[in-house]
Amino acid sequence: MAKCLTCKSKLFGRADKKFCDGECRTQYHNKQNAFQNNFIRNINNILKKNRRILIELNPNGKSKTDKETLLEMGFNFSYFTNQYSTKAGSTYHFVYEQGYLELAKEKYALVVRNKYVK
Repeated sequence: MAKCLTCKSKLFGRADKKFCDGECRTQYHNKQNAFQNNFIRNINNILKKNRRILIELNPNGKSKTDKETLLEMGFNFSYFTNQYSTKAGSTYHFVYEQGYLELAKEKYALVVRNKYVK
């Protein structure tokens, strides 16, 4: 006799049945995906925090700040959503529509890419 993959109770009905009910099926799949979901959730939280910091430091769409300020606020330079390279060779890093460009001596220009905002 087949048993539920989650609670191990006996299964009745179809021969290929794996779970006794929808709750057991959901619990099983949530457990299978827990690591992946936590990984994605953690990255999304970092991206959201980076975006909040950029918005706070750049309320008018263009401003400048320094690396120390960004780091003190908890900005993580390893996480961004995309990059944009100019013809002049400068590379903007974006966290969704909020971007930053490294200038000289650990200074940063902050910008908003309005193309993303609808």
